[in-house]
Amino acid sequence: MGVSKLDILYRRLLLTKLFIRGWGRPEDLKRLFEFRKMIGNRERCQNLVSSDYPVHIDKIEEQSDCKILDGHFVSPMAHYVPDIMPIESVIARFQLIVPKEWNSKYKPVCIHLAGTGDHHYWRRRTLMARPMIKEARMASLLLENPYYGCRKPKDQIRSSLKNVSDLFVMGGALVLESAALLHWLEREGYGPLGMTGISMGGHTDSFKMGQEFVKHFPMSADKLTNLNVVSRTLNLDMTDQVVSQKPSECHKSSKTSISATSERLLLQDTSKMQCFNQTLSTNKSNYTSCSPQSYHLLSKEQRRNNLQKESLIFMKGVMDECTHVANFSVPVDPSLIIVVQAKEDAYIPRTGVRSLQEIWPGCEIRYLEGGHISAYLFKQGLFRRAIYDAFERFLHKYAN
Repeated sequence: MGVSKLDILYRRLLLTKLFIRGWGRPEDLKRLFEFRKMIGNRERCQNLVSSDYPVHIDKIEEQSDCKILDGHFVSPMAHYVPDIMPIESVIARFQLIVPKEWNSKYKPVCIHLAGTGDHHYWRRRTLMARPMIKEARMASLLLENPYYGCRKPKDQIRSSLKNVSDLFVMGGALVLESAALLHWLEREGYGPLGMTGISMGGHTDSFKMGQEFVKHFPMSADKLTNLNVVSRTLNLDMTDQVVSQKPSECHKSSKTSISATSERLLLQDTSKMQCFNQTLSTNKSNYTSCSPQSYHLLSKEQRRNNLQKESLIFMKGVMDECTHVANFSVPVDPSLIIVVQAKEDAYIPRTGVRSLQEIWPGCEIRYLEGGHISAYLFKQGLFRRAIYDAFERFLHKYAN
C-alpha cells in the first residue's frame, strides 16, 4: 500500500518549524519522566485527581437544538509538576454542547481532544459535536489543548511548540484534565461518558485509556458511570471503560526523586558520545596517510553523520519513554476499543512498529481509504459512526 500524495504535499506546505529551542531544560525532562510513571500506572493514577475536583461554568448559551456551556478549571498538572506549564496554559478551558432532548434515559457525553493545529472549538464543534447532536442526541465536551487557543503562550507561533518537553507537558496535562472533566460530568448526572480524538488527539486519548480509573464494571445500568472512547484518524482509537465510584484524594506533593531509569535516559547521550569519541579516535588513525586537508574533511563528515545517528537514537529513547502507548496500562476491556486507520497514511507508519492489536489484545481495527489529511477532511462521518458503535457496544455489554 502506498502513501497519500496529499499528505506529502500538505507537509511540504508547512512553513513553521517545531521545537526550535530544542529539548527543553534537562531538569524538566527528568520531572516529566517521573510524572510519566505516575500516569502510566493505573493504580497510582486513579488517585491523582479527586472525584470532587472543582470545575466552574462561566456562561450558558441557549440555542435552538442545544445548550452551550463554557467553563474552566485549574489544570491538575500545575499541582503535580509546578512551574512546568506556561502561565497561559494553567487554566484549562472547555465547551460543553448538550442536546435539549435526549433519546433515552441515558445522557451520553463524548469528550473530544484536539488534533494538531486545532485551536479553540469551532472545528470540533462544526465537524463532530453539531452532527452528533442531530444524529444521536449525544453531547460533546471540547477541551482546549495546553499551548493552543486561549492557552497558547504569547511568544509561540501558531501550533509550533518551542521545546520537545512542551509536547510531553501537553500530553500529561490532558490526561489529568480529562480525569477532572470525567469526574465533573459524573457529578452532573451525565453518562455513559466517552473520549475521542483525531490525529494527535487520538494519541493523547490512548494515554488516558491506559491509565483510566477502572476498579470494576457496573452491575446495573443505574451504576453506569463512565465510558471512555478514543478515536483518531491516524489510528482512530475508541476505548470504553467505567470509572470507579470510589472517591479519591488529590495528592499535593510533586517532588519525587529521580529514578535510575530516568537518569539513564538522560545520561545515555553522555555514554554514547564517549563511544562516539572512541570511534573518532579509531578512525583518525585510519586516515593518517591522507593529507591534512582530506583528513579534516573526512573527519568533519564523519562527525556530522555520527552526531545525527546518536541524536536519533537518543530521541527514540526519550520519545518511546513518554509517548509509547505500551508504557501505559492496558485498558480494562480492550474489546470495547475501535481503531480506525487510514490505509495510505503518510504521517503514521503501519509497518516496522508494534500493532495496537498486539498492545491492546481484542481491540477492533477498521480501515478507511485515503491518507491522514483526506481522512480528517472527508471521513468525519465514519469517525462518528465508530463512536456510536462503541457507546452501543458498551451499553449492550454492561448496562443489562
